[in-house]
Amino acid sequence: MPPKNCNIISAYAVINQHESRSIEQATHYQEQINKISSLAILPTTLTIDPLSTPWDSVQKSNHFRSGCAPIMALEHATKLIEQGEQAVIIQGDEPLSSGYSREQRHQLMAVYRDDVSIADLYEQLAQRFITETGITSEDFLGLADNLFTNYLTTHRQQSTRGQTHFSEPSPKWFNHVTPLFRGVDCANPLVDFSAKILLCSDEVARQLGHTPKINVAAVALGCVDTDNEPEAIDIIVQYKHLQRAFKQACLHAKIDFVAQFKQRNALLEAYTCYPVVPMAFLLNNGFVERLQQLPDLLSHHQITITGGMNLARAPWNNPSLYALVSMVEQLTDGPQQYGMVHGNGGLGYRQGVAILEKLS
Repeated sequence: MPPKNCNIISAYAVINQHESRSIEQATHYQEQINKISSLAILPTTLTIDPLSTPWDSVQKSNHFRSGCAPIMALEHATKLIEQGEQAVIIQGDEPLSSGYSREQRHQLMAVYRDDVSIADLYEQLAQRFITETGITSEDFLGLADNLFTNYLTTHRQQSTRGQTHFSEPSPKWFNHVTPLFRGVDCANPLVDFSAKILLCSDEVARQLGHTPKINVAAVALGCVDTDNEPEAIDIIVQYKHLQRAFKQACLHAKIDFVAQFKQRNALLEAYTCYPVVPMAFLLNNGFVERLQQLPDLLSHHQITITGGMNLARAPWNNPSLYALVSMVEQLTDGPQQYGMVHGNGGLGYRQGVAILEKLS
């Protein structure tokens, strides 16, 4: 259970180095770092591994890997502060556009068997999910379109609030890559990305005079124990480990998050790497009782605050890091008290849920 004195003091993300609001946030971040240095505090740094770190290499201490990595790093940060650390930095740098050749990117992204692409494995996952939930392929495709419309609505709204705006996908991206997978349903955007989050103890937050306080109310992780993720699809697709993480986070934060979300007192960033993931998140955690109810939920509630991976453009292991940064900003500026960020690792073997709370 995260300590009640784990505060997010400052956070920023920069995409392609051209967002004026991010420059302002980066300046604020550096000011807070300077103040912490003046207190003779040296923060511990936690790093989200970039694509250049081979997927199967030995993971270094205080390094985290996979789409769930930022949530895992946040969970570790809360433990460090609970154990007496005064400040922790979570950082991710991914020069996906400028740092690699096309051939290097493709080689490094081939994290499973050479003869099976990630798209093919997502297709297998979706086919198994269809069987598991009793819907049809046509149902799945319709729900995927509902999801994308939800993301697009959010992205258009956020672009008017200073968030980096990218051109909407051209018609070719609506073509199918696999029978259940269109280009707009999943993306690993070709951008350069950098983000940092500064967390500190309640004592340091008081010395910095920081208000409002964004507290890490809960972080919970779930994992399928496997050495071969593609062979564990039948277990992954049940998403019991995701359900456990969600319930544990809500229990620790002492809130009914679904109720808070539907009452518009909570913001959500579901992980949108492929339609089966947000479908499973919303179904298994009680946002809907049946997938047939999903279109109605999506027509009344936004399930991302950024527009999701395809539109918000945070690459490789960083989408939930960008979501955490965006959540801090929107909780600080908006009326909602709570925010939840979901992380999904690999095909789904790792799941993470973080709940942030704005304290007056």
